[in-house]
Amino acid sequence: MTYEELIERLDPTVYRNLKQAIELGKWPDGRVMTREQREISLEAVIYYEEKHNVPEEQRVGYLDRGEKAGTACDPSVQFRKEKQNNEADPDQFVEVKV
Repeated sequence: MTYEELIERLDPTVYRNLKQAIELGKWPDGRVMTREQREISLEAVIYYEEKHNVPEEQRVGYLDRGEKAGTACDPSVQFRKEKQNNEADPDQFVEVKV
């Protein structure tokens, strides 16, 4: 059985347990996850979410930007360094498309 086949057959309960273990940094029985276990589990969860079309807002690592999208509070916006003063100008921000 290949890695892809294993992830495709992964039970939704196992997926939820892996996702929770990643979030908490420990297994359901309380043992702390090693860095390697966390990396492998995260990779499996991301692959599972892609294969099973999990909605974007339910995926691991999703950030809801809500009303902050496109503002200075949005990490995809960078400050223009053309002006030397520290005053806020609504035109001083530029959105970075990823």
